[in-house]
Amino acid sequence: MKNAIVMALMVIGFISFAQEKETKKTERHARTTEREAMTPEQRADLRVKQMTLELDLTEKQRTEIKKIVLENSKKAEAKRAELKAKKGEGKTMTADERYALQNERLENQIAMKAEMKKILTQEQFEKFEEKQAIQKQKMTKKRGYKNKNKEQKK
Repeated sequence: MKNAIVMALMVIGFISFAQEKETKKTERHARTTEREAMTPEQRADLRVKQMTLELDLTEKQRTEIKKIVLENSKKAEAKRAELKAKKGEGKTMTADERYALQNERLENQIAMKAEMKKILTQEQFEKFEEKQAIQKQKMTKKRGYKNKNKEQKK
C-alpha cells in the first residue's frame, strides 16, 4: 500500500514538472516574438562597428561601408515587409517567384562583394571573406537543425 502511494505521488510530481516546463517555453517564445525590431539604421550602425573591430577599418572605409550596409538593410526590410504581407494574405509563392527571390538575393550579394572589394584592402577583404564563410556555415547548421525539428514534428 505504501509503495502505491509513493508511486502515485511520484507520477503526479513528474506530470506537474513537465507541464511547468512547457509553459515556460511558451512564455519565452511570446517574449521573443513581441520584441521590437531594430531600424535599418540601427542594424547598419551595429554591423559597421562590428566590421570595424574585425577588419580595422579607416574612417573613410567606415563611411563608405555604412552607406552600402544601410542601403542593403533598407532593401531587406522592404522585401521582408512585402513577403510578410503576402504570407498574411495566405498566398504561397510559386516556383518562379521563389526563383526570382533567390536570384535577386544572389545578385545583391554579388554586388555587395564587388563593392566591398573596391573599398577594402586585400588583407581586409580576405578576412571579410573568412567571416562570411563562417557565418554561412553557422546559418546552414542552424537551418539544418530547424529542418530536422520540422521533420520530426511531422
